[in-house]
Amino acid sequence: MPTMKGPAIFLAQFMRDREPYNTIDNIGRWVAGLGYKGVQLPAWDSRVIDLDTAAASKTYCDEYKGKLHELGLDITELAGYLAGQVLAVHPAYELMFEAFHPAGLRGEARTEWAAGELKKCVHASVNLGTTVIPVLSGGFAWHLVYPWPQRPAGIIEEAFTELARRWRPLLDLAADHGQVFAYELHPGSDVYDGATYEMFLGYTDNHPAACLNYDPSHFLLQQLDYLDFITLYGERIKGFHVKDAEFRPSGRVGVYGGYQPWTGRASRFRSPGDGQVDFTRVFTLLTEAGYAGWAVLEWECCIKSPEQGAAEGAPFIARHLIETTAVAFDDFAGGQPTEVARNRQILGL
Repeated sequence: MPTMKGPAIFLAQFMRDREPYNTIDNIGRWVAGLGYKGVQLPAWDSRVIDLDTAAASKTYCDEYKGKLHELGLDITELAGYLAGQVLAVHPAYELMFEAFHPAGLRGEARTEWAAGELKKCVHASVNLGTTVIPVLSGGFAWHLVYPWPQRPAGIIEEAFTELARRWRPLLDLAADHGQVFAYELHPGSDVYDGATYEMFLGYTDNHPAACLNYDPSHFLLQQLDYLDFITLYGERIKGFHVKDAEFRPSGRVGVYGGYQPWTGRASRFRSPGDGQVDFTRVFTLLTEAGYAGWAVLEWECCIKSPEQGAAEGAPFIARHLIETTAVAFDDFAGGQPTEVARNRQILGL
């Protein structure tokens, strides 16, 4: 079994317009000082990386990697979440997703921009030497997640047909360049659990580049068995966000949250170790599934500060990493050679 890499950290939630969170040099030194060995880069944040240049210039990427290596950091992945989300947007969400793309884009223009950004992520990842691009699927049918009013026959199929049509050229491009898109199954996207992921695979002919970024927090919040998920889809998991959550329902709020802010919901994201995710079992199952990628902290907590969350995250991940064994624990007792006649004798045959 391979050994997982880590600890690493997703930089998106920590970027600020002040030191040490304002440039890749400054935040790189900060996270390296906390014990992180890898960084997941938000492709959309120019304070972190120039995506246009990274997609076009291997020299830029080599120099970029060299700068991080001097700090003791590797690049784990280049994340394309925002472009993935707005590749497919229902009109009801256009205004609320405006912050994810340049101003003034609507309809086909927004879709073309998103596809272009995801293509850049593919080319930049090649130049950076990474192979996994975490994304959200976007979607058209999230407002139909609850079947009331009754859904018209064929409407979900139509949504997935269009979703696959938009993603298929990008999946082909990724595969042609030795890359995969790792979909994070996330509320607000049409691909948000195992059933919808299977539907997406069906509409993309089980595309080899349609893989998964595993994040147990989203599964716990929707009360999906996040451990069984690894058993079901482990071979498709190519990325891993270490993110915790808790579900504490009351007589007042449950899974749907009652339109409450994060602090008032039954389902809340927490810093790793503060929630209900069984990370010992998660790391064990991922290791048994052959996951050889990075364990990446994605910090989101409605109570704890990002600084404390980051400081606690590196040792938390390090404690859970499993150095896989090359020997059996009972080798000391001495093994017997494989010999058919001897085995039959032992069996009394």
